[in-house]
Amino acid sequence: MLVSQKARDAAGAVERDPRWAAVTTRSAAADGTFFYSVRTTEVYCRPSCGSRRPRPENVRFYGTREEAEQAGFRPCKRCHPDRPSLSEQHAATVTEICRVIETSSRVPPLELLASRAGMSPFHFHRVFKAVTGLTPRAYAAAHRGERVRRELGKASTVTAAIYESGYSSNGRFYGESEGMLGMTPTEFRAGGANAEIRFAVGECSLGSILVARSERGVCAIFLGDDPDALARELQDRFPRATLIGGDAEFEDVVAKVVGLVEAPQLGLELPLDVQGTAFQQRVWRALREIPAGSTVSYRELARRIGAPSSVRAVAHACATNPVAIAIPCHRVVRSDGGLAGYRWGVERKRTLLQREAAG
Repeated sequence: MLVSQKARDAAGAVERDPRWAAVTTRSAAADGTFFYSVRTTEVYCRPSCGSRRPRPENVRFYGTREEAEQAGFRPCKRCHPDRPSLSEQHAATVTEICRVIETSSRVPPLELLASRAGMSPFHFHRVFKAVTGLTPRAYAAAHRGERVRRELGKASTVTAAIYESGYSSNGRFYGESEGMLGMTPTEFRAGGANAEIRFAVGECSLGSILVARSERGVCAIFLGDDPDALARELQDRFPRATLIGGDAEFEDVVAKVVGLVEAPQLGLELPLDVQGTAFQQRVWRALREIPAGSTVSYRELARRIGAPSSVRAVAHACATNPVAIAIPCHRVVRSDGGLAGYRWGVERKRTLLQREAAG
């Protein structure tokens, strides 16, 4: 049977679309990000559908199930794209459990959380980590850290903040506080007073770069055009810390960061000291899992952390990332592939992505 030029063109356009690869591999990871219809069967499916692979010239892609149905297609009876996928069900369950953790004065036992989710403890632990990037205990610790920082900022005394944060004893709080805050509670309440932060400003192919490090790890990597403006930004971030110019040993750290800017595809494991809310930590952890040379959309990133409706919050977490390159927020793009805003300039984002793609 002869195939028309129009059909060949349509097939070629579909095969060049990156979504076609997800269909041919039946990618469960792509479920929820798009749907596809098959003209000959008049149904639409999710990417992971196990039905016979359609001919590309008969396929069309849609961003939502509503768009597919408005185009006249009915849901496939095999993959049920009109129902929540397993990953979406897991995300909804984990979101509910996160609320349980956040509203509990003590960390609930794993067995109790698993029972609430209707899963075995082993399966629940695995699903929770797959959705959030954290174990239930680590998520609880991150949320408690957020509460501690909030209470220290408004409570009249450190002791009052301890009990308002849900701790039943001073000893347990002080045993965990430095890991949560990066400094003592008293120093945190004083805006970082007495904390020492070494920093240096250098030049790289993207302009000026500032690198700062606390005793625990790199706490700031800023990019810009004005070295003085970068130094002022560091002062604003740590208003009462003692800022110390870097010595020869610290210059080696700066050189490694500059090397990461010039060849981001090589990667570099830096000890980081970045404090943020539980949500920000989830986003930043997910960002570090994006391979060099790859990009994801804000919507996809929100889905990966189990918060598909929090696209704007995900974008805000990317915008507040304090360590450029090390936490690669430049790998997040709009759904259409366009380069959205970048804290340190869209052109720097474009350059970084081009270097990673070339590598």
